[in-house]
Amino acid sequence: MAYIKTRDHVDLYVKDWGQGRPVILLHGWPLTADSWDDQALALAAAGHRVIFYDRRGFGRSSQPFGGYDYDKLADDLAQVIEQTGVSDATLVGFSMGGGEVARYMSRHGGKGIAKAGLVSSVVAYLLKDDTNPDGVDASVFDDQMKAPIAKDRAHFMKSFAEMFYGVGFISSPVSQEVLDHFWAMAMHAGLPGTLACIDSFGKTDFRPDLASFDIPTLIIHGTGDKTVPIAPSARAAAQLLGSRAQLIEYAGAPHGLNVTEKDRLTQDLLAFARA
Repeated sequence: MAYIKTRDHVDLYVKDWGQGRPVILLHGWPLTADSWDDQALALAAAGHRVIFYDRRGFGRSSQPFGGYDYDKLADDLAQVIEQTGVSDATLVGFSMGGGEVARYMSRHGGKGIAKAGLVSSVVAYLLKDDTNPDGVDASVFDDQMKAPIAKDRAHFMKSFAEMFYGVGFISSPVSQEVLDHFWAMAMHAGLPGTLACIDSFGKTDFRPDLASFDIPTLIIHGTGDKTVPIAPSARAAAQLLGSRAQLIEYAGAPHGLNVTEKDRLTQDLLAFARA
């Protein structure tokens, strides 16, 4: 099954590997399902059916002008789950994808999901306000992301990739080719979705959604993440979930730990999926 058509006629490109107890992987902004390939390959080889897809507006999926709020994105996920026929699945969201996990749990009652994973996730709430003093100023999303993307998206994505993977002035934890691959995935996205999703992941409060988590939840986040700070995201989510969650902090790891900490993340996901 290469494509799934949503009820509002959006085509979602779906990768479906292996057989066994299902694992669904949701990618981050501004990437594609391909960013999960290493973990997906290991999970499939270990006896899981792995389903991962390009979010609407990104990669090989349709690029509609609108429909990038989390209600719509959670509805897309619900239709992927329905049309692939999976149940008793482990649902894992990376970065922006964590918001889809949270909204699916509240909006669709977590149907078909047995476990949840939040990796470098935007959940619980990124935007700084009176209720969230550890959050990120709105100017970061508006002035430091949306404005430069509108001016020169190609240049922005090159520098953003470096922050994403923790590249420094002297050394880099990833190769130039990894940075090039990031840039290629990012530039394959549609501009409307690229911009709209910044507001979605940056300004959506997922704290109410967390009340719907009645399943084991694994939270993994790097303490060196400069893209999604750990305090208003992973640590806040773990505190709200309490005994339902297991928080694993990767000391010093950047946002893109699916690459920089590839082997460790793969083993943690394998252990969680089989437990």
